[in-house]
Amino acid sequence: MNKLITIAAALLLDAQGRTLLVRKRGTAFFMQPGGKIDAGEQPVQALIRELREELGLQIAPEQAQYLGSRTAEAANEPGHEVHCALFRVTTTAQVQAAAEIEQALWVDNRTSAALQLAPLTRDWVLPAFFN
Repeated sequence: MNKLITIAAALLLDAQGRTLLVRKRGTAFFMQPGGKIDAGEQPVQALIRELREELGLQIAPEQAQYLGSRTAEAANEPGHEVHCALFRVTTTAQVQAAAEIEQALWVDNRTSAALQLAPLTRDWVLPAFFN
């Protein structure tokens, strides 16, 4: 049985209708920004913390619209699955890769197709957003 990692992530959108994907240092897969939910932490609070740590982005809880949750194979932890609470966040703010994030890219349907995507991003998030 796979170990489960519970995360909160953002379908982060800009004014041009693109979404932000990030790649962690030393990994190959692009995914939504976000991360693990700490014990006793609400998903939206984890999202706010992770966006601040990873991208320098400050958001208020009411900016995060809950879209649902899904479980998929973890991209960077073999033998693990991620259970993701996904939130839609629209921003006009500049983002800057920080903490463990090596690369952050604004993508559309065409440009995302050329990237190596995490299973959750490839199979659920982007197909739902771009269709």
